[in-house]
Amino acid sequence: MSNSIDWFFRGDYGAAPTNYTALLIALLLAFVCGHAIAWTYMLTHTGLSSSRSYVNTLIVMPVIVALVMLILANNLVLAFGLMAIFAMVRFRSILRDTLDTTYVLAVIVIGLACGTLKFTSAVVGCLATVGVMVYFWATAFGTRHRYDLIVNIQWVRSATELAELRQLLRRHSRASQCASQRSNEGYAGIDLSYRLLLRDPARTDELMAELRALKGVMRVSSLHAGDESEI
Repeated sequence: MSNSIDWFFRGDYGAAPTNYTALLIALLLAFVCGHAIAWTYMLTHTGLSSSRSYVNTLIVMPVIVALVMLILANNLVLAFGLMAIFAMVRFRSILRDTLDTTYVLAVIVIGLACGTLKFTSAVVGCLATVGVMVYFWATAFGTRHRYDLIVNIQWVRSATELAELRQLLRRHSRASQCASQRSNEGYAGIDLSYRLLLRDPARTDELMAELRALKGVMRVSSLHAGDESEI
């Protein structure tokens, strides 16, 4: 056993003590790396639904890929040809999120590394994948947050008297944008819709109270907005 451990850390995988030792280490490493990727997926997944079978697939797939590569180690052309056949298989489940496809590609590559006895590459690749996915999750990278609140106002005063309303909105928001302004024939009021990036989202109720108390505001409603990205 001591010789097997020394052989593993030396990286002389072409001179393995026995085929069984290489087989065992490769499959165990693929299993552990698959677990790491699956745990990362469970931690960082933000979709509306989660599939247990998909998580299990992330663990089993690198083991199967590694086993195929070990069996066909003497014929790499045939091995990659067989993996291409696997890639052509159509499954019933469709991956709706492109990031889910990235996880599948990651475990396949890790399985290939384990199956070709490139254990250092498998470990480094697994750690790099986990690190990148956790970074995306922790920093919410890629999300866009341009406004917090949508305010709809029925303004019954003249459109030339909106300065007081705009001043009130500027006092409570860092940025405000008039998304729409509609007026109808025979209707004295104006329907306004503003997008606001609030200075303090906790003071939304205070803003709404001041709007209702403002002369010229007949009716006001609000809608909280999330970030402009897919869930």
